Amino acid sequence: MEKRILFFDCFSGISGDMTIGALLDLGIDQQDFVKRMKEIKLDEFTLEIKKGIKKGITGTDFTVHVTNHAHEHELEKEEDQAHTHQHEHLHEHTHAHHHEEPKQHEHAHGHARNLKTIEQIIDESKLSEFVKKTSKQIFRIVGEAEAKIHGKTIDEIHFHEIGAVDSIVDIIGAAICIEMLGVDEIQSSALNLGSGFVHCEHGVFPVPAPATLEILQGVPVYSKNANNELTTPTGAAIIKALSTSFGTLPEFVIEKIGYGLGKRDMETPNVLRVVIGKKKTSGLMMLETNIDNMNPEIYSYIFPKLLENGALDVFITPITMKKGRPANKLSVLCKEEHIQTIEEIIFTETTTLGIRKYAVERTELERTFEKVTTKYGEITVKKAYGNGELIKYAPEYEECRAIAEKTGKPLIHIYNEVIRIAKGER
Repeated sequence: MEKRILFFDCFSGISGDMTIGALLDLGIDQQDFVKRMKEIKLDEFTLEIKKGIKKGITGTDFTVHVTNHAHEHELEKEEDQAHTHQHEHLHEHTHAHHHEEPKQHEHAHGHARNLKTIEQIIDESKLSEFVKKTSKQIFRIVGEAEAKIHGKTIDEIHFHEIGAVDSIVDIIGAAICIEMLGVDEIQSSALNLGSGFVHCEHGVFPVPAPATLEILQGVPVYSKNANNELTTPTGAAIIKALSTSFGTLPEFVIEKIGYGLGKRDMETPNVLRVVIGKKKTSGLMMLETNIDNMNPEIYSYIFPKLLENGALDVFITPITMKKGRPANKLSVLCKEEHIQTIEEIIFTETTTLGIRKYAVERTELERTFEKVTTKYGEITVKKAYGNGELIKYAPEYEECRAIAEKTGKPLIHIYNEVIRIAKGER
């Protein structure tokens, strides 16, 4: 079994347009992408997709042009970084502002949309359920961060720059690209945040911006090689929503590489690199949880329930937990597609509050099932082969048990009879 992994290499940070540029650079059908983007019911906008070069690296430059207000990506070019700090995504600064502007004014200028309005725009489109769900998840991450920063509820927060047409396009466009790539998993490196100060709606803020820092709680970050903002709030929210883990480049066979160009000219390449690779995997996962406060009788109930719902193996291991408490470690082996079902059973049927899970590899012998005729009737024998040679065999327990119960013969006698015949002995 092979798994296709998409890895974001954020050595120069991440932003909305860099994300789309990098994903398009992997070879996505641009005409199909633009067609899907037109499903968004927003003010008139056009998309510019072109090749460019940053420090000798060729990549894709993605730009949104909004035709009915002046707040456009094309105005974000840096004129004087030391004074104006016009970064590559000025519109992406999600510093929300709670105010009482008329709704008509908000829509006319593409500013101050609240979360409900943005979700309505997404829901009213003809986009797929995956794109709708992913886009709303990204916006909610931003909304929760802004609500905490400003001491408001998420319903009170009004997005200014993040609610503008170009930012909405960036977020929905990223979700569309992910769907079109059809990868199995997304991972990311640690994020380079940059440094310095940035001019925002509420004044001058240190880099990283408060929203960026709030969004990236629990994510590995660093600041290196730039006196500029490298990771924007939109970029932070996108990668926080998409990535399942943050670390180094995974062990896989590289299939495709893409580069999304930023708008900065720096000593180091202002690009976002993405890599798709294939990794051979057994597709098996081990789910584990430690339990020290449950009636042990419950295990006899959940074992068959887990096995009936996709578990390949279930077992418990006696352990000693903190404060010297005796406990059991419940371990469940299953395929990846059964993880959600298995987790639901464990959470609802046991007292645990959390589950660990990790991929496992399994080496198996080739197996066949054959019937042998004994004086007790036909009984199935499981045979195991390695390199084409028979290594071991065993009678099917349930069939032998049923015969033992029916005849009153010792189970071991029936076992021995089956093994004798399987060996070819008379």
